[in-house]
Amino acid sequence: MARFRRSAPAVDGTLPKEAQLSMGGLFRSTFDRACHRVDAARGKDDPRELSTRIFFVVLALSAIGLMLQLSHSSTTMGEEDFWRATFGQLVFRMLGLGALLAGLQLGPQGLRRALPVLLALAIIALILVYVPGVGATINGAKRWVSLGFVSFQPSEVARVVGLLWLAHRLSLLEPPLKDFKRDILPLLLVGALIAGLILFETDTGGAMLFMACFSLLLWVGGAEFKKIAGPVLVVMLLALAGALTFVSYVRERIAMWLGNSSNAQVTDSLQAIASGDAFGNGFGQGLWRNARVPYLETDYIYALVGEEFGLFGMLLVTGLFMTLLVYGLRYALCIKDRYAALAAFGLILTVIVQAMIHMQVVVQLAPPKGMPLPFLSHGGTSLIVSSFAIGVALGAARREVRPEPTSSTVAEPTTAA
Repeated sequence: MARFRRSAPAVDGTLPKEAQLSMGGLFRSTFDRACHRVDAARGKDDPRELSTRIFFVVLALSAIGLMLQLSHSSTTMGEEDFWRATFGQLVFRMLGLGALLAGLQLGPQGLRRALPVLLALAIIALILVYVPGVGATINGAKRWVSLGFVSFQPSEVARVVGLLWLAHRLSLLEPPLKDFKRDILPLLLVGALIAGLILFETDTGGAMLFMACFSLLLWVGGAEFKKIAGPVLVVMLLALAGALTFVSYVRERIAMWLGNSSNAQVTDSLQAIASGDAFGNGFGQGLWRNARVPYLETDYIYALVGEEFGLFGMLLVTGLFMTLLVYGLRYALCIKDRYAALAAFGLILTVIVQAMIHMQVVVQLAPPKGMPLPFLSHGGTSLIVSSFAIGVALGAARREVRPEPTSSTVAEPTTAA
């Protein structure tokens, strides 16, 4: 995990003045100073304490999500449907908590031996979306597998399994990975296979999310940046070009983002945010969800946060995810086992990147993309898989030994006069 270190700063954490004259130099100075502080503190963090903090951050996000879902259904449904939706939400939240605790008990090590089988099952599930009678098509996209009593999105499961498998493979290799054909190419091919199956569903954003997290984990795990940047960039550009050429809705969403066309859902979600002002209209008092803005409780839940709780609520949710990111990085850095550290980093990373994409889409910093906000959006697969991923990441701390107190914190024994 020493991959984050860059040029060495001075004792006080600063770079020479000539390196700070440009914006690039200023960014590098700030980045190196942060890395210097992380390296200085990495031996002092207790992984169990950090895992407890992450656990409560996730609980807070899930509680906010439950409030938002109940608020949305209370004014958009009849009484009978509202109580049915409330019961469903409570069941899914309990299942999410159960998945979190189950992942916590298993940890990365508990899944390690089964990863080859799990990877094969995840790939088979991605193929099953095309099988008549098993795959379910919604809004023209083949992203669901229906087993009669339950439906789920295999891409969510494949993303978690793929990152765990990559962490396992990287832990067997000695960094840095210099041999492209022997060490890096086989890993990239597996990642490209999973991303390709997700892309053909069609889920361009989901494929790019997986490939971005896969590539970052590969880089942190020891692959040289220059050896993976080119192939990954080429694959992602080809995938995007193919989507723009053959998938009409991708072209339409890019046009919306560039301002060349408009969409009522995108426009209304921005109006919902604007109506919330600084502190929102109040819990259950939002008006735009009553105007039936499509998918306000799922793909645009961040707009509902802005409508009901205003800028304050949006900053609170963003702050919780940023806290999860900071604690997650510190947590991964203090895990001594290489596989467990890489697994924890990858699993927390995928939740954070997904949240970043959702929030950027809602405020139009990214093209429209139907991607749930982890722990807040309506949807059982996303909630359960995200909870399980965080639980597995936190399970890495169960095998860690608490750091011994330093000599400066141990009281000196007194001697009798």
